[in-house]
Amino acid sequence: MLLREIEKFLARTGMPATKFGRLAVSDPRLVLDMRNGREPRRRMILRVEHFMNKYTETLTKRPQESLDVR
Repeated sequence: MLLREIEKFLARTGMPATKFGRLAVSDPRLVLDMRNGREPRRRMILRVEHFMNKYTETLTKRPQESLDVR
């Protein structure tokens, strides 16, 4: 279920639900509405899944930041 995957994503990234909706599909109420029973259509599901995949991919490909202490 998409909402379950979104909730896991939010917990893993620490991203607020409104920011997620805004970045994923330009709708800050997306997650709240889904929690209240909103059923997204196929196109919306694909957009959300694409966003989560790209965001996760970006996080895992980030170069390790230097821990130089000066």
